[in-house]
Amino acid sequence: MDLGFQAVGIADCDLSSAEPRLLDWLALGWHGEMDYMVRHAARRARPAELVPGTLRAICCRMNYAAALEDEWPVLADRRRAYIARYARGRDYHKLLRTRMQKLAEHIGAAVGKFSYRAFADSAPVLEVELAAKAGLGWRGKHTLLLDRDAGSWFFLGELYTDLPLPVDAPVSDHCGSCEKCIEVCPTQAIRAPYRLDARRCISYLTIELKGAIPEELRPLVGNRVYGCDDCQLVCPWNSFARATNEPDFAVRNGLDAATLVELFAWSAQQFDARMAGSAIRRIGYERWLRNLAVGLGNAASSPEVIGALRARADDTSALVREHVRWALRRHAA
Repeated sequence: MDLGFQAVGIADCDLSSAEPRLLDWLALGWHGEMDYMVRHAARRARPAELVPGTLRAICCRMNYAAALEDEWPVLADRRRAYIARYARGRDYHKLLRTRMQKLAEHIGAAVGKFSYRAFADSAPVLEVELAAKAGLGWRGKHTLLLDRDAGSWFFLGELYTDLPLPVDAPVSDHCGSCEKCIEVCPTQAIRAPYRLDARRCISYLTIELKGAIPEELRPLVGNRVYGCDDCQLVCPWNSFARATNEPDFAVRNGLDAATLVELFAWSAQQFDARMAGSAIRRIGYERWLRNLAVGLGNAASSPEVIGALRARADDTSALVREHVRWALRRHAA
């Protein structure tokens, strides 16, 4: 049965070595407004408390990059909007959960009835820790999972199960002395190897943060309006990555080449229609405009850019108005 996974591994559920690191990270407040990280901290590190009876985690990896062209020209062209690669196609949550469910059904057909629960970035699960234990890669210094043959352009899914399956061996770390991901981070969110301050991460600022983006960080966001891929783009191991052939991950609405002005002109109705089935829709129209206003504030001044900003100077959202005013002050200066 071909479910589209590029790798599958099995891990035991002893995450006792990861739990202190998680609690230390939370104690530093580096999770920002992601309060759900605190609420479910123990369950993240103790799979059997989340799903009683869990003995193993079956971890799966699925490539998501529709293409692997050089992205730096897009980031350098401040007229264009940069969308993280994972979000340019359909929302991965439903597809991956469906495939994990099919995997469970396939296992059930072979071994009989068993208990399980499928996850795809949808519950308090330490995905990277489990995938590393399952031998699918190692945790890179940017905190993402890395594989020598696949880089990091992939999603992870898990099946928690009561089957006492044999486990796979972890692989060794191959980051060596390389710190390119740390050096390239626009906001220096990677404070040290394996230490990410989410409050400074552009993915957090443009997706998880509900209020105003801190003013001192706005110039560093550049034209990244949904997520950030810089630490992955610079990683040498991603030279071995392979593009996906999953139709659902194909780019939609020209999001790999759209301009800031073009996207900023969308109405709420257009946003809802075009982002239906997209991960981007979860941030809502207001935060979408907030992010684009920051991108426009960082763009080269032009009548088109200033006109687009002025057209929303009286937006009904106070959040949008504040970011538009900031952007216009940037151009006036």
